[in-house]
Amino acid sequence: MQPDLIPRNVLFGNPTRLSPAISPDGARLAYIAPVDGVLNVWVGALGSDDFQPVTEDRDRGVRFFAWAHDNRHLLYIQDRGGDENWHLYATDVIGGGTRDLTPFESIQARIVGHEKRFPDTLLIGLNRRTPELHDVYRLDLPSGELTLVAENPGYAGMMADRDLRVRGAVESTADGGLVTFVRDDEQGPWREVDRVGLEDALGTTPLGFSVDGSSLLMLSSKDANTTRLLRLGLDGDSEVIYEDDEYDVVGVLTDPDTREPQIVTVLRDRSDLVVLDPSIAADVERVRALHPGDLSLAGQDHANTTWLAAFTADAGPITYYLYDRTSGQAQFLFTHQPELEAHTLAAMEPFSFTARDGLTIHGYLTFPPGLARTGLPAVLDVHGGPWTRDTWGFKPEPQWFANRGYLCIQVNYRGSTGYGKGFLNAGDHEWGGRMHDDLIDAVRWVVDQGHADRDRVAIFGGSYGGYAALLGATFTPDVFRCAVDIVGPSNLKTLVESVPPYWRPMIAQFHSRIGNPETDAEFLWSRSPLSRAGDIRIPLLIAQGANDPRVKQAESEQIVAALREKGIPHEYMLFPDEGHGFARPQNRLRFYAAAERFLAEHLGGRYEPAD
Repeated sequence: MQPDLIPRNVLFGNPTRLSPAISPDGARLAYIAPVDGVLNVWVGALGSDDFQPVTEDRDRGVRFFAWAHDNRHLLYIQDRGGDENWHLYATDVIGGGTRDLTPFESIQARIVGHEKRFPDTLLIGLNRRTPELHDVYRLDLPSGELTLVAENPGYAGMMADRDLRVRGAVESTADGGLVTFVRDDEQGPWREVDRVGLEDALGTTPLGFSVDGSSLLMLSSKDANTTRLLRLGLDGDSEVIYEDDEYDVVGVLTDPDTREPQIVTVLRDRSDLVVLDPSIAADVERVRALHPGDLSLAGQDHANTTWLAAFTADAGPITYYLYDRTSGQAQFLFTHQPELEAHTLAAMEPFSFTARDGLTIHGYLTFPPGLARTGLPAVLDVHGGPWTRDTWGFKPEPQWFANRGYLCIQVNYRGSTGYGKGFLNAGDHEWGGRMHDDLIDAVRWVVDQGHADRDRVAIFGGSYGGYAALLGATFTPDVFRCAVDIVGPSNLKTLVESVPPYWRPMIAQFHSRIGNPETDAEFLWSRSPLSRAGDIRIPLLIAQGANDPRVKQAESEQIVAALREKGIPHEYMLFPDEGHGFARPQNRLRFYAAAERFLAEHLGGRYEPAD
């Protein structure tokens, strides 16, 4: 017997509370919570129950924030309607009021550096001079005064040392590789300290300078298959700090004072924290014992005595704890969506299979509770990117599919990250090729196991996943009963030609991994769903944000126009106040209501009537 329906507003509406952060002095706690249906930041004394909202967003909501090192200001970024022209805002939690620190039209702000030794100063990147490049400015937080400190000569990114001097930069090469540059001071010449080719570019990330400025911590797959944690001397010598033979290192936690690495995160079937610093090993083990989910350390105070711990589980909400290193005691804070605890959630089960060319592909299956695991209607839920991956833990979509009676299939197809550069680079020039074959092979494997009904499988996804859904409807319509595309590109040539200007310094990556519109136009067209729009024989739901800077509205409009011209049944939802995805809860709920009705109509699952 199936459990009760989980309301869509519980799965896709606003969380109750999310993303707690400790003030640098350890005296206050902040978190994100709704105010009249819009996410804002609330602040209260640590240990108190009296929390009040301090931001006043009435539009898209605050989704990311951080404490400034002055203990007084909260920093957050916000765009307009999803255009990704992020402005940097500061809210004064003592005196009140919020300021736009970057009040310029059509710019994008990035935080480049913020150190606790300089609590009133930030380094920020702004593309005021040219849309493609972010110059670095020094921002005086009390006054808001901006001073240009480093004009960007063409780098994809720049970074500062602990003295807030711009001394590092990365540049994309013409063949899609990556070069890391350093200099001894802000007046000195740049010199190359590391160079990798296309095969290592996505696995290479400089993390920051050492305390004495003589080396860089880096994630790099150079001379290895997996991404490793390295220490790169500015003379070019390198030392391997940690590596795993099968999986990439995806995160590093450093000591806030010494900048020495203390923990690395390795993303296997589940996220695994590996402790490098023996001085915190006992604390980490005490925190691990609090909850069976996957642990992440979400923050700490300046003294490094109070930690915030977050636990992700597949069949429950995110759970947050405070941990006092001095006493060794922990305090439960809250879960992000306590309403979930009243419902039966589904386990997320890792699986793997062998693709048609022998490559091992990993993924996750989420079965509907209360139903037999045979002959189920299924939804292939394809992740975006593609240079990311699906992970274990609570995700609204798999739980939604399972609760409505569908087997959810998530596949980390070739080109996904986390499994080493050989697996990632196997996706080069395979959009619409072997990457899609992996998805089809996954469906066949699940059907062959008896889990899924061959005639009731949908394909669903956003961004690259939306492209895959369009491929499913055009290239392989016999495999799927229906398809749902969210902000998916329909023409690879126009997609690559229209990337946002601030992605231009990395355009060689797109040319080398997807294709170059100038030299590969015929190839790109052959891999574009638009080229086979006339082959669509299954129902299609398309959703698009009008302000999307990555996959522009034209990508959906051109395939919708082809569908209309050919008289092919479809549904099209255009959201005028959204970008690459749906930030507004009312828009999310409207889309998921339409998608749920669409899937129920074509697969036969359960449906909660829309309001």
